[in-house]
Amino acid sequence: MDKHKVSTGKRIFDVVFSSIVLLVVSPVMLLTAFAIAIESRGSIIYVSRRVGWGYDIFNFYKFRSMYKNSDTKLRDLENNNAYALDQTNKEDRLKEFLICPDCELPGHPCSPLLYIHGYQICENKYLEYKRQMRREYTFIKVKDDPRITKVGKFIRATHIDELPQFVNVIKGDMSVVGNRPLPTYEAENLTTDMLSYRFLAPAGITGLWQVYGSDKPDPEERMRLDNKYFEKKGWKTDFLIILKTIPSLFKFKSRDL
Repeated sequence: MDKHKVSTGKRIFDVVFSSIVLLVVSPVMLLTAFAIAIESRGSIIYVSRRVGWGYDIFNFYKFRSMYKNSDTKLRDLENNNAYALDQTNKEDRLKEFLICPDCELPGHPCSPLLYIHGYQICENKYLEYKRQMRREYTFIKVKDDPRITKVGKFIRATHIDELPQFVNVIKGDMSVVGNRPLPTYEAENLTTDMLSYRFLAPAGITGLWQVYGSDKPDPEERMRLDNKYFEKKGWKTDFLIILKTIPSLFKFKSRDL
């Protein structure tokens, strides 16, 4: 994140607040690092490429909560994606796009005809179907993820794994309050105007989604709250989010990747 994109006051608050937090929790961070090193092989800090404000890509820090080389297994686990569990079967969804009003007019179809899963569908409607499915399956949250270590489950539930992100804040990659930076594979699906507003606000450790989002995975709600932060961002909003974040830290619930 470009340090000059945030106001001077917000930047000063980010640096001072993050420095104090890191100083206070340093004993917890040392114990966490020791526990991670004992349980499984691999680096103590997990570094991933995340997309923040203005689609800027940066190195995002967390305590490692998974076994080594878990990233390569992510696509194999997409069938357990909690954001997709409540969606209708993809083939059933395809049936909703079979009828094209333009193709029903006299003359030739509006675009070349395709045969998908035994159904005839015009190319324009199929592309519309693919765009809709990308929007609905953008976010990934794996239920009962076998890649997570025992220490990882604890530090995720208690949010200890997030503490290294205060280093990101001091570096200027993120702010304390903002929209969560997304992995590149999620961000690449949020390119339309309506979906990309979230990238016009700073990336943050906590935000509206973290404190007001429901426990049930809902990608539409997440996008709505992310966009709302862009519209409402300011000192008052940030202060209220920080106050709401404190009690939410004591809620043990499943977490995003």
